[in-house]
Amino acid sequence: MRQKIGIAGIFVLGLALSGGASAQEKADKGTENKEIVLREAIVIPSVGRYGRTGIYEDALLAQRIAGKREMPQVGEKIVLPDGKTRLWKSLSADKDGVFQDAALNGGYVAMSVSVASPQFMILEATGHTMVYVNGEPRIGDPYSTSYVRLPVTLKAGKNELLFSVGRGRLQARLTPPKASLMLSTGDLTLPDFVVGERDTQWGGVIVLNATGQQQNELVLRVKREGGRTTQTSLSGLSPTSLRKVGFRIEGVASDKPGEESLLLELAQKQNGAWKTLDTASIKVRVRKPEETRKRTFLSEIDGSVQYYAVNPARLLPKKDLAKASTKNTPLPALFLSLHGASVEALGQADAYAAKSWGHIVAPTNRRPYGFDWEDWGRQDALEVLHLAQKTLKTDPRRVYLTGHSMGGHGTWQIGATFPDQFAAIAPSAGWISFLSYGGAPRPENPDAIQTMLTRSTASSDTLAMLHNYAMQGVYILHGGADDNVPASEARTMREQLSAFHHDFEYFEQPGAGHWWDISDEPGADCVDWRPIFDLFSRHTLPTPESVRYVDFTTANPAVSSRCFWATVEAQEKDLLPSRIQIQLDFYKRRFVGKTENISRLSLDVSPLEKGGMLSVELEGQKLENISYPSSGSRLTLWRKKGTWTVGLPAPAAWKSPQRSGPFKMAFGHRMLFVYGTKGTSEENARSFPKARFDAETFWYRGNGSIEVIADTAFSPKATQDRNVILYGNSDNNAAWNLLLVDCPIQVKRGSVQVGTQTYTGEDLACLFLRPRPGSETALVGVVSATGEAGWTVAERLPYFVSGAGYPDVTVISAEMLSQGVKGIRATGFFGPDWSLKGADFVLK
Repeated sequence: MRQKIGIAGIFVLGLALSGGASAQEKADKGTENKEIVLREAIVIPSVGRYGRTGIYEDALLAQRIAGKREMPQVGEKIVLPDGKTRLWKSLSADKDGVFQDAALNGGYVAMSVSVASPQFMILEATGHTMVYVNGEPRIGDPYSTSYVRLPVTLKAGKNELLFSVGRGRLQARLTPPKASLMLSTGDLTLPDFVVGERDTQWGGVIVLNATGQQQNELVLRVKREGGRTTQTSLSGLSPTSLRKVGFRIEGVASDKPGEESLLLELAQKQNGAWKTLDTASIKVRVRKPEETRKRTFLSEIDGSVQYYAVNPARLLPKKDLAKASTKNTPLPALFLSLHGASVEALGQADAYAAKSWGHIVAPTNRRPYGFDWEDWGRQDALEVLHLAQKTLKTDPRRVYLTGHSMGGHGTWQIGATFPDQFAAIAPSAGWISFLSYGGAPRPENPDAIQTMLTRSTASSDTLAMLHNYAMQGVYILHGGADDNVPASEARTMREQLSAFHHDFEYFEQPGAGHWWDISDEPGADCVDWRPIFDLFSRHTLPTPESVRYVDFTTANPAVSSRCFWATVEAQEKDLLPSRIQIQLDFYKRRFVGKTENISRLSLDVSPLEKGGMLSVELEGQKLENISYPSSGSRLTLWRKKGTWTVGLPAPAAWKSPQRSGPFKMAFGHRMLFVYGTKGTSEENARSFPKARFDAETFWYRGNGSIEVIADTAFSPKATQDRNVILYGNSDNNAAWNLLLVDCPIQVKRGSVQVGTQTYTGEDLACLFLRPRPGSETALVGVVSATGEAGWTVAERLPYFVSGAGYPDVTVISAEMLSQGVKGIRATGFFGPDWSLKGADFVLK
């Protein structure tokens, strides 16, 4: 089942109901460091629109920006842009402390807690999208995992909790922290050990900082059975925050399958000595070599600990190899299998019977819901693929892709995006794209700004890359009575492929639902379908030197640029489809073909012998007597004003597949969040909470681990090739002039300047990205605001939602909260050299 994004949540403010203090408020007054179960609230139905789009509307936030900041009362109304009204009403929790009401399907709920003195507490809530705690945004728990435990600060007097809920129910309580710094084991990422194996692996655990100060000089110690201790130094922890941190595990596993106990110790250096702050006992599975297991690794996206599952091949004895379909190859195949929504990667791997000729490898999508195998979910799949190929020593020509439900969508998406990586693909119960399956419908008559915003999500358009499937074998599997992902999704793809594809098979199981298993054989038939593996066994990837024709489409070269020996280096129009159709005449040493929306192309000529001349013909234009590249084997071609020429590679500072937009691309390369501290107290009070909220959001959605630091602690030299996300503007973030002094986008108090165009007002939010000075790979992303109202707009911009996107630059006013896209002031893409020369912008 795929995640469905609801509209605006519930606003839970702790309120005085009907002119008097609520029973809950009276009960909580004077309570110090005791558990507080929240039982009384007022609620209002949906007052906005949220979803898989970069634009959202919210009449309550618009009302607050307009000056209505006091707590609402029962019977008060909010007027929507269309003139309709919504009323606040009271609501009590049931005996289990659960709030349930139709208003909680996209509305707001309000509660308050009063205490006599300032104190730190742990907020434990489930069912909400996010919550404002005394105005500061914090992550929610929409999937009710129960592992979200947030350190929060309660001030003396009344404290407001402002929840956003979208799934019909909410439960919340405040508990005292057992220590100022402590471990939380509800969201562990752990490997499995293999009997008798000596290895270094990684684990991940949450550390809570229930203090108002940055905490440094921390270590995690891991004590294994038998006395082996490993120590890992931790980077600093932000005030009142959580962070999932990695720790090394070294040693030799038990010689018997079962479980092994580990003791975690969190320690800090205080007054020159190490002090143990908290401990936790955890268990790690010990598996036999032939059993399904988890392997962990450090992700290059954010340095976090991730895992993938392996169902290892059970290779046939050598005497039986001659009878096997492997044709005596010494290396096993690799089957990359993508799970559906709510499914763990380990469960996906366990759904298969072991294969005699290849390993089944299941990445995580960063979480069971994750990113729908797009954005960082897609990156996770590629990270795991390349790591598993290396560690499992698989056959590079026998690589296959399959998946179920959301993973079936991922199979369509990743298979089209990287067609030269997989010999064959097999989506099961897969939906095509957000356009076809209840996610992000496009406007019927888009204006220029809507068109630009749509381009920022071009990588999600599966059908735009349809012809890439011609390079692969395809097997489509679906249940005829699937009530989750309708069989029409598979039938549409069958119809689309029938127009040009000559190597695909289709099977629809009559009467079968979303998950089905009709045989007595091991494995679930809806994923472990024998005809799928029969098709896989008949396909191998060609060697690059044997490829004579490339027909490849990419939406964004920064996502996917290369197909065998051809690489799209740059586009004429950013994030419109770019297509290569080129034939290699091996004997004439000639490339002939045509291109669409490509300004720079490179060809790997290594399949041809060195020496001698080359020729290229593109769009009917002939380039003769081209010398073989003197350095390397890549020939770079430039197109300017419709004319192709041979040239040098682009300067490293230009846009390229290694570094480009749109805005989401800034969140990678072990990104670091840097918040401003040099502004007014009001400005500083918005910068850090937003950075912390984004870090929490990426943790919850993507099992992430992001270091959040103050601008005064930022060192360009120590973080040279890491991406940096700046929070604030040039007036209040000291890192701005270190990284953005020459940027054509400048944000200050009260204004945003885009080249010669200046937008004024304190209600502007601005998102953009730039190449990081001094690095050939890193980016700088900026989350900025011109004032208090601008921060309110910025706080809930959904750039971590798959299917939503922003171009290189977007300037947004508070008008968006009531008028949607009309609130966009400017948006677009920088030119090929990251300047405004040649840029593609829509400016109001």
